[in-house]
Amino acid sequence: MLYQPVEASFFRKPTLELARSLLGMLLVKETPSGIASGWIVETEAYIGPGDRAAHSFGHRRTPRTEVMFGPPGYAYTYAMHTHCLVNVVSGEAGCPEAVLIRAVEPSVGVESMLERRGKDKKLKELTNGPGKLTKAMGITMADYGTLLCEQPLYIAEGRAAGTIAAGPRIGIENSGEAKAYPWRFWVEGNPFVSRQGMMTRNP
Repeated sequence: MLYQPVEASFFRKPTLELARSLLGMLLVKETPSGIASGWIVETEAYIGPGDRAAHSFGHRRTPRTEVMFGPPGYAYTYAMHTHCLVNVVSGEAGCPEAVLIRAVEPSVGVESMLERRGKDKKLKELTNGPGKLTKAMGITMADYGTLLCEQPLYIAEGRAAGTIAAGPRIGIENSGEAKAYPWRFWVEGNPFVSRQGMMTRNP
């Protein structure tokens, strides 16, 4: 194994703390065509059921959100506009919270990422968005419910994140007061942070 997954205890922390702790860590996906990995550089926290932007707002429990009601450290994947997005389930069992992985900086498997995203893509555009990174790394809806400290999809030790910035989350305009919560975190100055994320910086 190229990487060593983190212990399950890594995920047992408050959601906002986990969203920051994930920055700099490696997101790893093992596929038949090889390993793809990237340093996490942008995250968003969703703290249901009091967070109007969260899928679990008001304790909304559906087949899609079921994994969020379990223990932390599992993958919550869902489709949005034909794209698969990947989240890390957080909070205690019964408290449906999650952290969206918004962007990663490619580490290993760049050629495979280009194959999946298109050879004409610029390197900095490969994984600078939540739908881009899943396609590039081969993360799919089939990864729903994966324990993120075991193969084939997991979090591994990475590198120091550096300066962390915070600001409002993106794409949640219809969520009332929740749209202003500064629950998006990113590595300041990293070129793989989503473009809009860098433009709305609010340390």
